[in-house]
Amino acid sequence: MNPYDYANGELQANLALKGTTQRWWHYAVDFPTAHPTHHARANTVRGEYFQPRNTAKAPLAIVLHGMGDPSLLPARCLARALAKEGIACFILYLIFHSSRLPQTMQNRLHKLSAEEWFEGYRLSVIETRQVLDWATGRGELDGERIALIGISFGGFISAITMGIDERIKAGVFITAAGNSEKISRQSRNPLMKKYYQRSEAEYREIQRQYARYLAEVAEKGFERVTPARQSFLTDPMTFAPYLRGRPMLMLNAAWDEYIPREAAQEFWEACGKPAITWLPATHGTIWLWYPLIRRKITRFLKSTFGIDSSSS
Repeated sequence: MNPYDYANGELQANLALKGTTQRWWHYAVDFPTAHPTHHARANTVRGEYFQPRNTAKAPLAIVLHGMGDPSLLPARCLARALAKEGIACFILYLIFHSSRLPQTMQNRLHKLSAEEWFEGYRLSVIETRQVLDWATGRGELDGERIALIGISFGGFISAITMGIDERIKAGVFITAAGNSEKISRQSRNPLMKKYYQRSEAEYREIQRQYARYLAEVAEKGFERVTPARQSFLTDPMTFAPYLRGRPMLMLNAAWDEYIPREAAQEFWEACGKPAITWLPATHGTIWLWYPLIRRKITRFLKSTFGIDSSSS
């Protein structure tokens, strides 16, 4: 079972020039989703594309934001910085961005149904893969050098997408982790604690079910195993075996009130212990370390893609 399959093909995207500098062009992009819903405003995918000037066959970083709009500011800063280094960037507006979020969900993001969450993950992964389709048809981009940079929820989507799509050659996961049930149970965020309703016995049983499922996935592959719960298919931990040995960078907050350190540590171990940095920050204040984050991501991508790092 692979809920992230879709009818791929040549993607017809609209580009509109928004601005230029001496280092890059900035475009607004939109295209139809490959997984339409009954919410009309959600069916047009939007994003921003930063194309470096004077760079032939540039590598591409697809940047995925967190829930809502707040992380778009650091995403844009990062995109501009990478474009200056010759790395093209596509900021994808996910289904939970304000321009696409259905009005019926706008005031209840912490109370979405299990099916709504599942569809949110499904849409986000499929649409990220559509950007990959688009990129491979762009003459100015190198389809063999594509990375994902995911922030919070975008980090979860990045891990899943990288796990199922080998066109992605590197991943940067910021304030992300695996084992969503453990994250919900152990989170210190008041809203997450308020709406988590399972008893200790229910939590332990789900953890046992998930451990069995992960063992089967490791043996047979996730497409050949039927999960006890649909949510297992939207958990980054499920796809960790497919990330082992591939270029990855994790950036986590030591005092993250949403993502328990234990969940991030377990995901890191399941991925084969890639490079990781723990910053003295909370989930939101991690961006006070933006200069360091930018340097680490730039150096990681330039090293991975064989770009001279003398200027970063």
